Amino acid sequence: MSPPRHDRALVRPHVVTGGRAHPTRNIFDLVTLVIASRTQVAGLSPEKRKVMELCQGGALSVAEVAAHLALPVSVTKVLLSDLVDSGHIVTRASAAAEPAEPSDHLLREVLDGLRARL
Repeated sequence: MSPPRHDRALVRPHVVTGGRAHPTRNIFDLVTLVIASRTQVAGLSPEKRKVMELCQGGALSVAEVAAHLALPVSVTKVLLSDLVDSGHIVTRASAAAEPAEPSDHLLREVLDGLRARL
């Protein structure tokens, strides 16, 4: 006899996304930040309601949202694009630091090193 399953019921991704495989917008990568812009969740699917609950506390990355939902990132992106379309969430590019320009001293050292090898 097999042990009882305590896992959450498995729902196929195409059911969660309404049969769609691609988001309506191509604005998401793994580190895109998602922020709730509305508090109204009436009429949303359970997964979309969960996204709204998660994002009420502040910005989360797409990867974090997918992990909390226990859904593939591709499915999460479809859900997030629906929420952007309906105005429930907004997105922001990740806060990546701009690369600093190398100093003149460093460039001189690299050039001297290259000359020494030639």
